[in-house]
Amino acid sequence: MTVLSGIRVLEFEAIGPAPFGAMLLADMGADVLRIDRPATPKDLGPKLSGRRVDITGRGKRSVTLDLKHPEGANAALQLIRRADVLVEGFRPGTMERLGLGPERAMAINPKLVYARMTGWGQSGPLAERAGHDLNYIALSGVLSGIGPNGGPPVPPLNLLGDYGGGGMLLAVGVLAALLRVQRGGAGQVVDAAMSEGAAQLGSVIWGLLATGNWQEKRGSNFLDGGAPWYDSYCTRDGHYMAVGAVESRFYAELLDRLGLASAGLPAQHDRSGWPRLREAFATAFVQRTRDEWCMVFEGSDACVAPVMTFSEAAGHPHHLARGSFIEVDGVVQPGPAPRFLGTPSELPHPAPGRGEFGAAALSDWGFGRPEIENLQSKGLAFQS
Repeated sequence: MTVLSGIRVLEFEAIGPAPFGAMLLADMGADVLRIDRPATPKDLGPKLSGRRVDITGRGKRSVTLDLKHPEGANAALQLIRRADVLVEGFRPGTMERLGLGPERAMAINPKLVYARMTGWGQSGPLAERAGHDLNYIALSGVLSGIGPNGGPPVPPLNLLGDYGGGGMLLAVGVLAALLRVQRGGAGQVVDAAMSEGAAQLGSVIWGLLATGNWQEKRGSNFLDGGAPWYDSYCTRDGHYMAVGAVESRFYAELLDRLGLASAGLPAQHDRSGWPRLREAFATAFVQRTRDEWCMVFEGSDACVAPVMTFSEAAGHPHHLARGSFIEVDGVVQPGPAPRFLGTPSELPHPAPGRGEFGAAALSDWGFGRPEIENLQSKGLAFQS
């Protein structure tokens, strides 16, 4: 048993945050059945060859449906009737045009949690406009604070909008709505917007701004690289060490381990002395390699850590000890999180090919053989 054992999630094929949110639910034990578009000869090869590295598709099963065909939409409604959760990531109005919108879906399944993932939300002047992670976090205000002093805003990969402000927000909304349903409430529509989720991730900055403790100038604050004791420094071998010695006692230990405790440096919070502090830290760190500095700071509370590459991170002793990374079909990837000590998550299987495991999924969802054959005759395809 896992924490979401018995929860059925119907996911409509999309890219980015919606699949990630559904992956989180699958990692926690939900039975996620993805409705994929029918494959064409053009896209079949790449999809099949690339599915083992489609990490956000892990732990799921698949059926294929042509939702633009009336019989395909009717088959989808039969699946919706059996689902606890529906996840879709289309532009607003798309599901309604397919005849699969919340009003119709919840009429046949009043307890359904209908989760919608978009960039701008289901309403508002921008609702139907195209966009990507960078656009959403730009409008949220968050992007304005990321980047060097005197330079342009820097894209933080596509993590703040797509995944932190998108997929995780979607999963939280689904879990809250499921809890309400299980307490006897009606189903819910979850309207998750990446622009709003990204803004929420910046909540602490809004608080600092309101108290006058944040300057809206990149690289001039204590959490954006402006403070020399919250930044990364190059080592002799071209790698980096990340320093986050915010509290005074941690800062004192940082100076001690760097051999700068008696160097007569300016006080930690003397902004006028920050350029001198930064120069001293940079000069110290470049004297040794990253591994040598790791040994220097081993066992300390100086809040210093090596900057690992993606491929290096999985081999760090701490991650190895906790099993933080796993290998699925030869692909190293982050393991399910958070941890549930009473009902631990199971090792997921790789992302399915189009229609893979579909027949077994339908059987598990309570469809009998005649019903499955009827669905297949209406455009539902699957592989055994």
